[in-house]
Amino acid sequence: MQVNRELFNEVMVPNYNPSEVIPVKGKGSRVWDQKGDEYIDFAGGIAVNCLGHCHPALVNALKEQGEKIWHLSNVMTNEPALRLAKKLTDATFGEQVYFANSGAEANEAALKLARRWAIDNYSEEKTQIIAFNKGFHGRTFFTVTVGGQAAYSDGFGPKPQDVTHVDYNDLETFAKLISDKTCAVMMEPLQGEGGIIPPTNEFIQGVRELCDKHNALLIFDEVQTGVGRTGDLYAYQGLNVTPDILTTAKALGGGFPIGAMLTTKEIAKHLKIGTHGSTYGGNPLACAVAEAAFDTVNDAQLLADVKRKEQLFRDGLAAINEKYNVFSEVRGKGLLLGAVLNDQFNGRARDFLVASGKHGLMALVAGTNVVRFTPSLVIPDEDIQAGLARFELAVADVVNG
Repeated sequence: MQVNRELFNEVMVPNYNPSEVIPVKGKGSRVWDQKGDEYIDFAGGIAVNCLGHCHPALVNALKEQGEKIWHLSNVMTNEPALRLAKKLTDATFGEQVYFANSGAEANEAALKLARRWAIDNYSEEKTQIIAFNKGFHGRTFFTVTVGGQAAYSDGFGPKPQDVTHVDYNDLETFAKLISDKTCAVMMEPLQGEGGIIPPTNEFIQGVRELCDKHNALLIFDEVQTGVGRTGDLYAYQGLNVTPDILTTAKALGGGFPIGAMLTTKEIAKHLKIGTHGSTYGGNPLACAVAEAAFDTVNDAQLLADVKRKEQLFRDGLAAINEKYNVFSEVRGKGLLLGAVLNDQFNGRARDFLVASGKHGLMALVAGTNVVRFTPSLVIPDEDIQAGLARFELAVADVVNG
């Protein structure tokens, strides 16, 4: 059997358009394809591979648990799930955890919990969910409706009701929308897919205060920002604003699919027995790998190093921009960075992505106007320098047509 890009078109549903490159091996921040060509990975599987490829701690956890027990169902609990939940609650505001398989599922659970909490505590009318334009919360019908990109949710028939959107960082409009009928506000503490947009202090503090005033739950979607990505274990900790519910996935398993929702006991009690569930959620294999990833990332030195590496990226991108003048700014925090294209290159982010691939660099976009970088949190300095050198060649290609 020829396993190539053509086979994709034959056997896979056409909702993706993957590159011609099929990676077969990864080590640290380097990846090799079927032909043996090498790439430096600045994409990290979209902020998932927080410890790069085949990190020994994750490989060992997978092998060890793989010899013990893989799956039970939630008729029983298991040791890795309990250990991981304890570590998550010890390290955050959260007191109780619900495990799922993805960020979308964690967000689905958060939204269902918020609605149930509001109806139980207040009234059947307290159902409004406010979210933000350009936000992204997953691809289930509920989460994609709450996400602020209509292109992803249009065309599937009637959407879940009572979801309202407002521009990120527009506190004035938000204040007019929120009311005692609002049950929850869902937001990313740094917008990812929407273009790497950080919140202003005034905005994020104001949202928290208005949620308190109107008895609405504040849900932070930390699927992309969580587990060390911004240089704090979770982004909320660097913003000094604590949500009522937090969702985490992507980097949580370091590449193994797992998601989680964290909240307080007082809120969690509204998901009574039977109100929500997941066949695979909290399975021992995923939780064992996630525990190893979490233990490795939840380290003061590693988190400080993320902030140091951020500066290496910023300095390198500034040097490239001095030569080629393609970016208006670099946004983001830690190793969730977006180089925003200036007017001359407006809408051409994909051109930079394709050119990067030709020079052996894996990068990302965030919309049509931002080149996004979400590398491993432990990427060696020399790989950052080498990757930026490859990116400079890609920039030169685009500039020179």
